[in-house]
Amino acid sequence: MSERKRPVFTPGACFDHDLENYYVEVELPGVDKGHIEVSVSEQSICVVGSREDVDLLGCWYLGHSVNEDKAKAKYENGMLYVTIPLKKPLKGKKIPIE
Repeated sequence: MSERKRPVFTPGACFDHDLENYYVEVELPGVDKGHIEVSVSEQSICVVGSREDVDLLGCWYLGHSVNEDKAKAKYENGMLYVTIPLKKPLKGKKIPIE
């Protein structure tokens, strides 16, 4: 008989940004801080976590180039908070309405 595999779930995540940063919140209830890995690349973020009963894996496309070297993460009460600076601040241009 084969060994039973652990289930893998994508954690819930919320994304927001302003003109300078992306803000990512990921739900990781019951996961010990030492069992969380966060990786950020030019336009994506991946979060891996594990607890006794399940593995959690989520990778998301951010849509803008980010400065992965200056990303910061904090884990508190089952929530992972990640702030990732944009490489270039977003600039908008007001368009007149005719």
